[in-house]
Amino acid sequence: MNFPSRGLGHDADVPPVGRGALDPLQSLLFSVSSELSAKEVKDLTFLCRDKVPKGKSETVQVGLDLFSILRERGHIAPDNLEFLKQLLRKISRVGLLALVEQFEQGELQAPEDQPDEHEKRLLEVAFRVIHDNVGRDWKKLMRELGLPDVKLDKVEVANRYDLGEMVLQGLWEWQKWKGKDAKVADLIKALQGCNLRLVADLIEERLSQVNSGTQ
Repeated sequence: MNFPSRGLGHDADVPPVGRGALDPLQSLLFSVSSELSAKEVKDLTFLCRDKVPKGKSETVQVGLDLFSILRERGHIAPDNLEFLKQLLRKISRVGLLALVEQFEQGELQAPEDQPDEHEKRLLEVAFRVIHDNVGRDWKKLMRELGLPDVKLDKVEVANRYDLGEMVLQGLWEWQKWKGKDAKVADLIKALQGCNLRLVADLIEERLSQVNSGTQ
């Protein structure tokens, strides 16, 4: 998922690769970087204190600076994004984590097939709430959303021993399945439809905070 750009300065250019084109990983890292706030970049840099020399960490201004250092030092590579995923989990950016996992699976959606930027931000908030509050009822919720059983089975097999990952993967499968028609309103309606009204109310409360600028 991509969400509204934050944290990039006016002089933050995308480093060219080859003849001015981005390689796929660099493009992913730029997308992730563009969604990080200044505080999140600071938090990530602190989390990498044992991976990045102090002299280099002091040069980090945006996420892409940090990711470039980590890539140079072998902590991020096209076939090894586990450390990047760990970082995103620690700062609770589940939407960006989904973006990285879609990249790994070769399933990144074209921009025209995705919800608009505002909707994607709202979906990320809703995904966090559902991840934290919907446990074994996740399949009931996914069925209420209309996700086919074949996709549910795929999620369950891939994450058999991790309920939290089942919840997130189910939500990401739904978002990919719906594409640009994925709406947070549909998540709220589905939660209400399967008697998870308290979760639906919590999402609406969090969305209200986001829209009012208090979160």
